[in-house]
Amino acid sequence: MSGPARSVALLDGGFSTDEDGLLDDWLLSRARNSHPAVCFVPTAGGDPPAYVDQFLSAFESRDCAPSVLPLFRRRLDDEALRTFLLNQDVVYVGGGNTANLLAVWRAHGVDQVLREAYDRGTLLCGISAGADCWAQGSHTDSFGPLTFLRDRLGLLPGSVCPHYDSEPGRRASYRESVATGMLPPGWAVEDGVGALFVDGRLEEAVSRRPAAHLYRVQADEDHGAVERALRLRQLYPPRSTAGEPKPGQDADGRPVRRS
Repeated sequence: MSGPARSVALLDGGFSTDEDGLLDDWLLSRARNSHPAVCFVPTAGGDPPAYVDQFLSAFESRDCAPSVLPLFRRRLDDEALRTFLLNQDVVYVGGGNTANLLAVWRAHGVDQVLREAYDRGTLLCGISAGADCWAQGSHTDSFGPLTFLRDRLGLLPGSVCPHYDSEPGRRASYRESVATGMLPPGWAVEDGVGALFVDGRLEEAVSRRPAAHLYRVQADEDHGAVERALRLRQLYPPRSTAGEPKPGQDADGRPVRRS
Protein backbone atom coordinates (compact mmCIF):
# COMPACT_ATOMS: atom_id res chain seq x y z
CA MET A 1 0.00 0.00 0.00
CA SER A 2 1.44 3.37 -1.04
CA GLY A 3 1.87 6.22 1.41
CA PRO A 4 0.37 9.71 1.25
CA ALA A 5 1.10 11.97 -1.69
CA ARG A 6 4.22 14.07 -1.10
CA SER A 7 3.62 17.64 -2.26
CA VAL A 8 5.66 20.80 -2.83
CA ALA A 9 4.24 24.06 -4.19
CA LEU A 10 6.34 26.88 -5.63
CA LEU A 11 4.83 30.36 -5.38
CA ASP A 12 5.98 33.59 -6.97
CA GLY A 13 3.43 35.75 -5.22
CA GLY A 14 0.95 35.41 -2.40
CA PHE A 15 -0.11 37.38 0.65
CA SER A 16 3.09 39.44 0.85
CA THR A 17 2.83 40.90 -2.66
CA ASP A 18 -0.66 40.33 -4.09
CA GLU A 19 -3.90 41.97 -3.02
CA ASP A 20 -6.24 39.52 -4.76
CA GLY A 21 -5.26 36.47 -2.68
CA LEU A 22 -5.68 34.15 -5.66
CA LEU A 23 -2.48 32.15 -5.20
CA ASP A 24 -3.08 31.64 -1.49
CA ASP A 25 -6.67 30.54 -2.12
CA TRP A 26 -5.41 28.08 -4.73
CA LEU A 27 -2.79 26.81 -2.32
CA LEU A 28 -5.31 26.14 0.47
CA SER A 29 -7.53 24.29 -2.00
CA ARG A 30 -4.67 21.83 -2.52
CA ALA A 31 -4.23 21.01 1.18
CA ARG A 32 -5.25 17.55 2.37
CA ASN A 33 -7.94 18.93 4.74
CA SER A 34 -10.80 21.36 4.09
CA HIS A 35 -9.84 23.40 7.18
CA PRO A 36 -6.05 23.01 7.09
CA ALA A 37 -3.54 23.87 9.78
CA VAL A 38 -1.14 26.34 8.09
CA CYS A 39 2.21 27.20 9.67
CA PHE A 40 4.18 30.21 8.46
CA VAL A 41 7.97 29.91 8.77
CA PRO A 42 9.62 33.35 8.38
CA THR A 43 13.22 32.20 9.02
CA ALA A 44 14.67 33.49 5.75
CA GLY A 45 13.79 37.07 6.67
CA GLY A 46 14.93 36.78 10.29
CA ASP A 47 11.39 36.36 11.72
CA PRO A 48 10.38 40.01 11.08
CA PRO A 49 7.27 40.94 13.12
CA ALA A 50 5.71 42.91 10.25
CA TYR A 51 5.97 39.88 7.94
CA VAL A 52 4.35 37.68 10.60
CA ASP A 53 1.53 40.20 11.10
CA GLN A 54 0.99 40.33 7.35
CA PHE A 55 0.62 36.54 7.20
CA LEU A 56 -1.78 36.40 10.14
CA SER A 57 -3.87 39.25 8.74
CA ALA A 58 -4.18 37.40 5.43
CA PHE A 59 -4.90 33.93 6.80
CA GLU A 60 -6.94 34.50 9.95
CA SER A 61 -9.92 35.43 7.77
CA ARG A 62 -9.56 32.28 5.65
CA ASP A 63 -10.97 28.82 6.33
CA CYS A 64 -7.82 27.52 7.98
CA ALA A 65 -5.96 27.43 11.30
CA PRO A 66 -2.88 29.69 10.92
CA SER A 67 0.18 29.63 13.17
CA VAL A 68 3.81 30.80 13.10
CA LEU A 69 7.09 29.03 13.88
CA PRO A 70 9.77 31.52 15.06
CA LEU A 71 13.32 30.19 15.35
CA PHE A 72 15.35 33.28 16.26
CA ARG A 73 13.46 33.37 19.55
CA ARG A 74 12.63 29.71 19.72
CA ARG A 75 10.16 28.60 22.40
CA LEU A 76 9.76 24.87 21.65
CA ASP A 77 12.11 22.06 22.63
CA ASP A 78 13.03 19.44 20.02
CA GLU A 79 10.12 17.10 20.67
CA ALA A 80 7.55 19.89 20.85
CA LEU A 81 8.90 21.42 17.65
CA ARG A 82 8.66 18.07 15.85
CA THR A 83 5.12 17.47 17.10
CA PHE A 84 4.06 20.98 16.10
CA LEU A 85 5.36 20.70 12.53
CA LEU A 86 4.02 17.19 11.98
CA ASN A 87 0.54 18.41 12.96
CA GLN A 88 0.52 20.95 10.11
CA ASP A 89 -1.29 20.39 6.83
CA VAL A 90 0.63 23.21 5.12
CA VAL A 91 4.07 24.66 5.89
CA TYR A 92 4.37 28.06 4.20
CA VAL A 93 7.93 29.44 4.08
CA GLY A 94 8.54 33.15 3.58
CA GLY A 95 11.11 34.91 1.44
CA GLY A 96 14.52 36.28 2.35
CA ASN A 97 18.01 34.77 2.31
CA THR A 98 17.95 31.10 1.31
CA ALA A 99 21.49 30.28 2.46
CA ASN A 100 20.75 31.69 5.92
CA LEU A 101 17.42 29.88 5.99
CA LEU A 102 19.06 26.50 5.38
CA ALA A 103 21.82 27.14 7.93
CA VAL A 104 19.30 28.01 10.67
CA TRP A 105 17.04 25.08 9.83
CA ARG A 106 19.95 22.65 9.99
CA ALA A 107 21.16 24.08 13.29
CA HIS A 108 17.71 23.48 14.82
CA GLY A 109 16.97 20.17 13.07
CA VAL A 110 14.02 21.68 11.21
CA ASP A 111 15.24 20.32 7.87
CA GLN A 112 14.92 16.74 9.13
CA VAL A 113 11.46 17.32 10.59
CA LEU A 114 10.28 18.85 7.32
CA ARG A 115 11.48 15.77 5.44
CA GLU A 116 9.38 13.67 7.79
CA ALA A 117 6.39 15.97 7.35
CA TYR A 118 6.80 15.76 3.57
CA ASP A 119 6.73 11.97 3.69
CA ARG A 120 3.58 12.13 5.82
CA GLY A 121 1.69 14.28 3.32
CA THR A 122 2.19 17.84 4.57
CA LEU A 123 2.13 20.34 1.71
CA LEU A 124 5.43 22.26 1.74
CA CYS A 125 5.42 25.59 -0.06
CA GLY A 126 6.70 29.14 -0.10
CA ILE A 127 7.69 32.23 -2.01
CA SER A 128 11.18 33.22 -3.20
CA ALA A 129 13.58 31.63 -0.70
CA GLY A 130 10.61 29.63 0.52
CA ALA A 131 10.20 28.21 -2.98
CA ASP A 132 13.74 27.40 -4.05
CA CYS A 133 14.78 25.76 -0.75
CA TRP A 134 12.94 22.51 -1.60
CA ALA A 135 14.87 21.56 -4.75
CA GLN A 136 18.32 20.02 -5.25
CA GLY A 137 19.75 23.37 -6.28
CA SER A 138 18.64 26.89 -7.00
CA HIS A 139 19.47 30.28 -8.40
CA THR A 140 19.97 32.80 -5.61
CA ASP A 141 21.16 36.23 -4.54
CA SER A 142 21.87 35.01 -0.99
CA PHE A 143 25.54 36.00 -1.34
CA GLY A 144 24.93 39.34 -3.06
CA PRO A 145 25.57 38.77 -6.78
CA LEU A 146 23.34 36.26 -8.57
CA THR A 147 24.82 32.78 -8.41
CA PHE A 148 23.91 29.13 -7.92
CA LEU A 149 23.50 27.11 -4.75
CA ARG A 150 23.46 23.33 -4.98
CA ASP A 151 23.07 22.46 -1.30
CA ARG A 152 19.27 22.56 -0.96
CA LEU A 153 16.92 20.09 0.73
CA GLY A 154 16.56 17.99 -2.41
CA LEU A 155 12.90 17.07 -1.95
CA LEU A 156 12.13 18.33 -5.46
CA PRO A 157 14.37 16.96 -8.25
CA GLY A 158 16.30 19.52 -10.26
CA SER A 159 16.66 23.24 -9.65
CA VAL A 160 14.44 26.30 -9.17
CA CYS A 161 14.76 29.95 -10.16
CA PRO A 162 12.23 32.43 -8.72
CA HIS A 163 11.53 35.98 -9.99
CA TYR A 164 12.44 34.88 -13.51
CA ASP A 165 10.86 37.89 -15.20
CA SER A 166 11.09 40.59 -12.56
CA GLU A 167 14.72 40.80 -11.37
CA PRO A 168 17.43 42.02 -13.77
CA GLY A 169 19.91 39.32 -14.73
CA ARG A 170 17.89 36.38 -13.40
CA ARG A 171 17.02 34.84 -16.73
CA ALA A 172 20.49 35.00 -18.28
CA SER A 173 22.28 33.92 -15.10
CA TYR A 174 20.00 30.93 -14.49
CA ARG A 175 20.26 29.77 -18.09
CA GLU A 176 24.05 29.98 -17.87
CA SER A 177 24.07 27.97 -14.62
CA VAL A 178 22.02 25.22 -16.26
CA ALA A 179 23.97 25.34 -19.54
CA THR A 180 27.32 24.89 -17.76
CA GLY A 181 26.04 22.13 -15.48
CA MET A 182 26.43 24.19 -12.32
CA LEU A 183 22.73 23.55 -11.74
CA PRO A 184 20.64 20.61 -12.93
CA PRO A 185 17.70 21.21 -15.28
CA GLY A 186 14.83 22.86 -13.48
CA TRP A 187 11.93 25.24 -13.19
CA ALA A 188 11.91 29.00 -13.77
CA VAL A 189 8.97 30.74 -12.10
CA GLU A 190 7.66 34.15 -13.14
CA ASP A 191 5.79 36.51 -10.83
CA GLY A 192 2.16 35.50 -10.29
CA VAL A 193 2.72 31.78 -10.92
CA GLY A 194 2.08 28.79 -8.67
CA ALA A 195 3.27 25.26 -9.42
CA LEU A 196 2.28 22.09 -7.54
CA PHE A 197 4.52 19.02 -7.61
CA VAL A 198 3.32 15.66 -6.32
CA ASP A 199 5.92 12.96 -5.73
CA GLY A 200 8.42 15.06 -7.66
CA ARG A 201 6.30 15.55 -10.77
CA LEU A 202 4.50 18.68 -11.93
CA GLU A 203 0.77 18.17 -11.35
CA GLU A 204 -0.64 21.66 -11.88
CA ALA A 205 0.55 25.15 -12.78
CA VAL A 206 -1.56 28.27 -12.35
CA SER A 207 -1.20 32.02 -12.78
CA ARG A 208 -2.94 35.13 -11.51
CA ARG A 209 -1.42 37.10 -14.42
CA PRO A 210 -2.42 36.35 -18.03
CA ALA A 211 1.08 36.89 -19.40
CA ALA A 212 3.03 34.96 -16.73
CA HIS A 213 4.85 31.69 -17.41
CA LEU A 214 6.43 28.67 -15.81
CA TYR A 215 9.39 27.36 -17.80
CA ARG A 216 11.23 24.07 -17.91
CA VAL A 217 14.90 24.98 -18.49
CA GLN A 218 17.42 22.42 -19.74
CA ALA A 219 20.88 22.36 -21.28
CA ASP A 220 21.10 21.75 -25.03
CA GLU A 221 23.67 20.03 -27.24
CA ASP A 222 25.31 23.34 -28.16
CA HIS A 223 26.34 24.11 -24.55
CA GLY A 224 23.48 26.55 -24.17
CA ALA A 225 20.10 26.31 -22.46
CA VAL A 226 16.58 26.03 -23.81
CA GLU A 227 13.39 26.98 -22.01
CA ARG A 228 9.95 25.52 -22.65
CA ALA A 229 6.83 27.32 -21.46
CA LEU A 230 4.35 25.08 -19.63
CA ARG A 231 0.58 25.31 -19.90
CA LEU A 232 -0.94 27.32 -17.04
CA ARG A 233 -4.48 27.55 -15.71
CA GLN A 234 -5.60 31.15 -15.25
CA LEU A 235 -6.93 32.07 -11.82
CA TYR A 236 -9.84 34.50 -11.51
CA PRO A 237 -11.48 36.24 -8.55
CA PRO A 238 -14.76 34.67 -7.39
CA ARG A 239 -17.67 35.95 -9.44
CA SER A 240 -19.68 38.52 -7.50
CA THR A 241 -23.40 37.88 -7.21
CA ALA A 242 -24.19 41.27 -5.67
CA GLY A 243 -27.23 42.84 -7.28
CA GLU A 244 -28.25 39.66 -9.11
CA PRO A 245 -31.79 38.31 -8.65
CA LYS A 246 -32.23 35.38 -6.31
CA PRO A 247 -33.51 32.08 -7.70
CA GLY A 248 -37.24 32.39 -8.46
CA GLN A 249 -37.11 36.20 -8.84
CA ASP A 250 -36.92 38.48 -11.86
CA ALA A 251 -34.47 41.37 -12.33
CA ASP A 252 -36.65 43.60 -10.11
CA GLY A 253 -36.81 41.07 -7.30
CA ARG A 254 -40.43 40.06 -8.00
CA PRO A 255 -41.49 36.38 -7.88
CA VAL A 256 -41.39 34.71 -11.27
CA ARG A 257 -44.80 33.36 -12.34
CA ARG A 258 -44.60 29.94 -13.91
CA SER A 259 -47.25 28.69 -16.32
